[in-house]
Amino acid sequence: MSATVTARTSRLGLRATPDQETVLRRAAEIAHKSLTDFILDAAYQAAEQTLLDQRLFMVSGHHYQALLEMLDRPESDNPGLDDLFSRRPVWADA
Repeated sequence: MSATVTARTSRLGLRATPDQETVLRRAAEIAHKSLTDFILDAAYQAAEQTLLDQRLFMVSGHHYQALLEMLDRPESDNPGLDDLFSRRPVWADA
């Protein structure tokens, strides 16, 4: 059985408080991983979940059908949304 291993060539740096480091090291030990592997695995899982949350909707069958029907409805006027988009965003003045 052979495994393909990709060399780690990118370097990431981070700073942590002593308390954060202590917790991370304890968790890595319990997981039987190096600190680097533990942090990378956790960060990678969080990043994947964040990205999936932006494009994947998990719904039951009847909710899925209701969602499709809602998306297929013709657009309607929304004065509140029109008002919101007509205003200059607060971050534009920063």
